[in-house]
Parts: sequence; structure tokens; C-alpha cells
Amino acid sequence: MLLASACTQRFGDSEGKMIFRYNESSGITSLDPAFSRDQATNWVCNHLYNSLLQLDSNLNVRPSLAKSWTVSPDGLLYTLVFRHDVRFHDNECFKDGIGRVVTAYDAEYSLHRLLDPSLNSPGSWVMGPVERKNGFPSIHASNDTVLTIRLTEPFPPFPGLLAMQYCSVIPVEAVEYYGRDFRSHPVGTGPFRFGMWKEGVKLVLLKNADYFEFDGDKRLPFLDAVSITFLVDKQTAFLEFVKGSLDFMSGLDGSYKDEILTPSGRLNPKYDDRINLITEPYLNTEYLGIVMDSSNPAIKGNPLVSKKIRQAVSYGFDRKKMIRYLRNNVGTPGTRGFIPRGLPGFCDSAGYGYEYNPERTRSLLSEAGFPDGKGLPEIVLSTNASYLDLCQFIQEQLSQSGIRMRIDVSPPATLKENIAQSRIPFFRGSWIADYPDAENYLSLFLSSNHTPAGPNYTLFKSAAFDRTYRKAVGETDDLRRIALYREMDSLVMAEAPVVVLFYDQVLRFTGKQVKGLGSNPLNLLDLRRVTINVNRN
Repeated sequence: MLLASACTQRFGDSEGKMIFRYNESSGITSLDPAFSRDQATNWVCNHLYNSLLQLDSNLNVRPSLAKSWTVSPDGLLYTLVFRHDVRFHDNECFKDGIGRVVTAYDAEYSLHRLLDPSLNSPGSWVMGPVERKNGFPSIHASNDTVLTIRLTEPFPPFPGLLAMQYCSVIPVEAVEYYGRDFRSHPVGTGPFRFGMWKEGVKLVLLKNADYFEFDGDKRLPFLDAVSITFLVDKQTAFLEFVKGSLDFMSGLDGSYKDEILTPSGRLNPKYDDRINLITEPYLNTEYLGIVMDSSNPAIKGNPLVSKKIRQAVSYGFDRKKMIRYLRNNVGTPGTRGFIPRGLPGFCDSAGYGYEYNPERTRSLLSEAGFPDGKGLPEIVLSTNASYLDLCQFIQEQLSQSGIRMRIDVSPPATLKENIAQSRIPFFRGSWIADYPDAENYLSLFLSSNHTPAGPNYTLFKSAAFDRTYRKAVGETDDLRRIALYREMDSLVMAEAPVVVLFYDQVLRFTGKQVKGLGSNPLNLLDLRRVTINVNRN
């Protein structure tokens, strides 16, 4: 049995199985796509499930479970036509344990479930543009093949939302059979099916031999299994990768950046014979978030309640120096807005944003009543160990202007949960685009998206922002919509609920035995076409 043996063996063993191995240091708390709110979970859900639509490597919206879709002339009614050759994974929740054919009714159920208040899914905001009638969303399957979704107003990015992991299609039988345990007993339609999960230790996905024909290819996926470990220490994971015990590594950590990259951001020549580096711009904004709701107990006594103090922090450290020395020039300093480089709407001029200006920091402190920081209470920044070096750099530079900052380090899963529940007033966060439109980034500041119902983790609230947002999402002219996006981005930066650190860059490292792994600006992992040379040493 593959699960019992191959998931623990090396490549090149007697069975010759192709098993793709990687480590996920941030951990995974659920395999339910309704809770797929971070990259680690997105990667796994992308292989266990299929959404209604999908994005290709160039971020174009493509068919998936829905083989086609049309939009009414007024931009309000979406009609999706579903494939009839897709089956759910075999599972004991079905009669005789055999997975049945997926229908439009399954999509209707899955999207309605996403909005169920008792589920409290962090992805419920995705259905925000959908019309409600008598409290029920206008999402209807008219038969096995056709699903219609009606919006309250035109929303051009909507097809991109339907490609998100939150919109994965699941069977009602599995949810009813497993109840709360569906989080650890996933049943989907993806290229891989669930094998085993020992939380915090290992997760194994097995090849779905009945995966539907994709782009004319009936052979996918090529891999026999995916094996994921959960080593928290990234340096340990790096050493495992260098030894050949892992096949893939993503991103950069201070513990090994100087070993694997040159100061200019290229692969260290000593690894040319055994490692490949894949890189491209990444739609990911790294930032510090500040909870803005004055009624929230978490910010009581926090000096960052003052806009001048928030702005002083944004002016108070050198992002260019931080990227050069702490990230080996990987990424772009975040001196503009929250919308990242690579998306229409990015501020490519000095119209707004924060360049390093310690004089302005000191001036703002004086205006706030704290000349040279005298009398200013200490601020506490919450982060995880992976970003400790960046936070220490900011801490040291701010101290030169009189801002005292203490750093609190938490495990990644704990930090994510505390951010989602607004329990900490000042935190290190990141936002990776879910779909290729700047609205995705600006939705983090919409009042109706306050966490836990949505991704507004700072609890930012602005009537002017909300008005402009509503105008922008209904604008079908691209140039006018982008102008409104920049207006909103400028407003956010002026109020400073976030301190932008940098716009990231995709870095993927693979062993030479790995073939067919591409990349995309969302850094979404797609293993359908990956193969591995099992004859490696």
C-alpha cells in the first residue's frame, strides 16, 4: 500500500514511486477549504479540491469544474456550465465508498456553506458581491449542469474570486458524515486525495487516479504522492533540503539566505550542480498592521492610536537598506502604497507613501507631544521567528529617533489566530493576492470586512474609503477603476493603519531531479505536471 510504505521511503527505492517532499514550517490547522486563509493551507487545498474556476500561470481566469461561464450585459448575472465527468474522491461517506459525479448542486451547497454564520468561515467575504433575497444568497443550481449567481452590482473581478480555494466544491455527504472532523477528513475532486495527517508531524496526499482530463491531458497528475513535513525551524528544513531529503523549498529566511544566495540575490555557485532557482515578481505585500478600533481592549494605552505616531514609525526606518542587507536584494522596498508592484494601481511615483526620513519622524513625535520620544510609551510588535531579523532592524532604527519598541515572538499558528481575532495591537503580516486585481488588497480596509468575518485585520474604518470602494467595484472602465484604486490606496497610507515593509519576490528552490514545476505571481503551488527522477542518488 502506497500510504503505508512509499510515504516514508526515499526516491530511487525498489518501488520507484515519485513522491514530492516539502516542509511547511508555518503549520496547517485545517484541511477544510472554507478556512483556507493562508498560503500553507491554500497549497494543500489546491491539490485536494477544485474551485469553480482557476487561474493559469499568467493569472488569466480559466475553466475548472465549470467548463464555461457567461455574464449578462448588465454585469449582474453569472451563468456557469459544469462538466459532467468529474467525480469526488472515493470515501466512506458515499454509498459503497465510491465517489459520485459532481453537479452544480454541489457548487450551490459549497457556496451557501461558505456564508453559513455557524461555520464562521474567514472566506465568507468572498461572496460579498452576491445579491441577498430574504436573507438568502442568489446562488442557484437549475439542474445538474447550470449554476447562476446574481450580484447586487457589477463587480469585474468576480470570476477571480470564484477561482479562490474558499470556493472549492465539496460534497454535502462528507460534511454530514464527518461533522466537525471534516477539517481532518477532506473529500474533494483535486489531483490528489487525502492519505494521512498526523498534525504537526506529516501530511500525505496520494495520487487521484481518476482525476479529470485537464487541458486535454488525461494522465495528470504524474506524481504518486506528496509528503509534507512540519519542521518549525527553517534552518533545519534548509539543511534537509540541501541533503536531498526535501525536493522543494520556497521563500527566504535569514538563517540560510547568505548560504544559498549571493549578495545580489543569485544562487550561490556552489549549488549550481544540484539546485535550481526559480524567481519572478510576487503579488505579496509584507507589512506591519495596527489595530485601529478604539473600543478594542487590545489597543488600550497603545500610543499607535495616534496617527502621527503611526506615521512617525513609517518614516523611521530605511527599507532600502533593510532589503539590501537582510534579504540580499530580494524584493522591492515598500516606499509606496499597499498595492504591490505588478498590479495595475501600484503607485509608481512619489505621490504617496513613506521614504526613510528620520527628521520627519522626530518632527511628528514632537507634534504628538513626545519630543525626541520623551514620555512615549513602549510599543510592542508581535511577529514570528522568521521575521525576527527584520523586526530587530526596525527596532534599532526607530530607537535612534526615540521610539522604543519591544518584540514579542509567537509560533506562526498562534500569531495567525491572534491576528484573526484582533487580540494584538501591532503585528507583522503579509497579504498575498487571492485574485489578480488591486481590489483584493484594498478589501483589507473595507468596514464590512472587519475580522473575523473578513480580512480587515486592522479594523480600519473610513466612510470616505467605503464610498470610493463602492464606486470603484462597480466601475467597468479599467482606467477609471484604477484611478479610484489609487485614491483609496492614498487614503489608507495617509491614515497609516499599516506600515508597508516590502513587495515580495517569488523564490523557489528545487533539486535537479524535479521537472515541470513552474511559478506564478501568486506563488500558488501546482504539482499536476511535476515529475521526479526516481533514479537520483
